Amino acid sequence: MAVRIRLARHGKKKAPFYRLVVADSRSPRDGRFIELLGTYNPMTDPADIKVVEERAIHWLSNGALPSDTARALLRKAGVLDKFLNAKRGGGKSSGESEAETGE
Repeated sequence: MAVRIRLARHGKKKAPFYRLVVADSRSPRDGRFIELLGTYNPMTDPADIKVVEERAIHWLSNGALPSDTARALLRKAGVLDKFLNAKRGGGKSSGESEAETGE
């Protein structure tokens, strides 16, 4: 089963509101989803982005692929950078590792 992180559109006509969801790639855009990760409201200034970071990182680490728009939203929320740092270096910056080893 191919799992994607993508947006599901809600709200009324000319007033969109999106949910950031984890869904099977074969399911419809606004149809069945596995888990709700957050919301995105483009109508506010600045746009309101809320993401449950812990669950988003969990799904990314288990192989869920974000859509282009979802990837941009995760990057703005700072989730994608945290995931990539944890994936590359185990979640520690170079300053923290030197302090722990005493060098």
